[in-house]
Amino acid sequence: MRFQTPLVPATLIRRYKRFLADATLDDGREVTAHCANPGSMMGLATPGSRIWLEPNDDPKRKLKWAWKLVEHADGHFTGVDTGAANRVVRAGLEAGAIAGLEGYDTVRPEVRYGEKSRADFLLTGADRAEAWVEVKSVTLSRTSGLAEFPDSVTARGARHLDELAAMAGTGARAVMLYLVQRTDAERVTLAADIDPAYADRFRAARAAGVEALAVGCAISPAGIGLGAPLPFTDP
Repeated sequence: MRFQTPLVPATLIRRYKRFLADATLDDGREVTAHCANPGSMMGLATPGSRIWLEPNDDPKRKLKWAWKLVEHADGHFTGVDTGAANRVVRAGLEAGAIAGLEGYDTVRPEVRYGEKSRADFLLTGADRAEAWVEVKSVTLSRTSGLAEFPDSVTARGARHLDELAAMAGTGARAVMLYLVQRTDAERVTLAADIDPAYADRFRAARAAGVEALAVGCAISPAGIGLGAPLPFTDP
């Protein structure tokens, strides 16, 4: 997934009101950018951080900049746009490039299921059980090489686990797919100390037959693509 317009480097001044960030471009201009990330962005919103913004000239958009990446001191990148996760995963599913989820004939996004949810994807194919897939964007890392989810309490994420567990009970495949938008991640687990309730619901979902997969990303200012599978450790 290539960015629609070339990204521009900047220095973060502050993130505020969850979805706004002020930054200074390399030419000295101060701009306000949309931040498409509802989480805490722990470790990613430190003032002075090197970030990358996407400009736009869409008259329908109030803000002319969108925060897409954090560049770390070691040259690694983290993608902060949670909406990018589903686009990357969809391309991977349609190309049959995600190990364990290849070989399905049809990939349908945003399919209603359960009581109040829409599955990110429903995979169907001849002579195989349908697969319900939820995608979570992982950006937190507090230990070198280890990515964790979530970075804040997520009641919505816990509900998705319950919905997946219910689907597993019908005989369908139910898959929680963690897309790690960090190029420095080597393995993945849950941040059970940040959201113990999510970890508890995850354990219950696993006991009900829900699968857990983790996949990394290839990230640069040019775009975000699917990376290699990553080992996932249950909490």
